[in-house]
Amino acid sequence: MSTKICDLHTHSSFSDGTLSPEELVLAARAAGLSAVALTDHNTVAGLGEFLAAAERHGIEGIPGTEISSSLGEREMHIVGLGIRPDAFPEVSAYLAPYRAAKEGSTRALVDALTAGGYPLDYEAIAATTEGQPNRAHVAAALVERGYVSSVNEAFDDLLDKRRGFYREPERPTPEAVVALLHSVGARAVLAHPFYDFNEEELCAFLDTAAGWEQRFDAMETRYSEYTPEEEAVASRVAAHYGLLPSGGSDFHGDRKVGIALGSGRGDLLVPYEFWENLKS
Repeated sequence: MSTKICDLHTHSSFSDGTLSPEELVLAARAAGLSAVALTDHNTVAGLGEFLAAAERHGIEGIPGTEISSSLGEREMHIVGLGIRPDAFPEVSAYLAPYRAAKEGSTRALVDALTAGGYPLDYEAIAATTEGQPNRAHVAAALVERGYVSSVNEAFDDLLDKRRGFYREPERPTPEAVVALLHSVGARAVLAHPFYDFNEEELCAFLDTAAGWEQRFDAMETRYSEYTPEEEAVASRVAAHYGLLPSGGSDFHGDRKVGIALGSGRGDLLVPYEFWENLKS
């Protein structure tokens, strides 16, 4: 393998990251990346600015998105890489009803927290992002108000579904998301599967997914939060199911402290060959 590296999972201010698309490109160049993918949550709104900046600053920009889907009670994230620019309007139109459902869910969350003794202002939260507010923005507001000491504490406590404040929005099925991504020229990547599954559950899911008409192309085998053991399991499972390896930092800027673009928590390395293989 060459020494060229990339990052195939990042976020900008058009979802819940803190860098603009151009700032993300500049940070990727400074980190020595040969390519970087912008994969904002459930939107392609920042991709035009991102691709223009990538061309301007001499780095390969990969247009992508990270789409939330529902598998029963599980929320599953699927990264799309290499969306055709002429298909951005099609992707936006597909995601529009789910984004509306997400807005309703976030507004209801803020209302429920306020009624429960944690007053928040949805419009003030919305003003902190160029994109759509989600639980990460609510978590930041909870920290700012002093209700919790950290974003992690907010997710572990008040924003956990078991507390009753948060209600899941309607989402597409994973199979539908994979079909959408293929229809717009993108590769469908199962993101950070150990958020959702243990090894046995992951294999059971992939057994089912193998019967879909449109199937996953890849799985994230390298990720900032993986242990060495999880990386080994992910690589083995991906190979067993014929999935190409992918990976990324899940960089969010200041919103995920300690996760650096390209290197995650310091030991992440995603070879550029991962992207070359996905492209071909």
